[in-house]
Amino acid sequence: EVYFKGIELANGFHELDNPKEQLARFEQDNAKRIEMGLKPQPIDYHLISALEAGLPDCAGVALGIDRLIMLALGCDHIDQVTAFPFPIA
Repeated sequence: EVYFKGIELANGFHELDNPKEQLARFEQDNAKRIEMGLKPQPIDYHLISALEAGLPDCAGVALGIDRLIMLALGCDHIDQVTAFPFPIA
């Protein structure tokens, strides 16, 4: 993780490459959605197939451009710089 002035700007991760675990997570997420009265999301079986074929070990970092803009403009809240703030998205 990368922080600046107490604001998280980037988050590192290691990609999940286990097809059985990914399928289980999709199913768990859908079970939670159903419990909450929401429509389940379609399971991405193309992704599961790709994982079964073998995904090379990989990792990455996600940088929050909106957070950089927030800091550059001196804004107090991320909702001030996003097109669709969470409360109205």
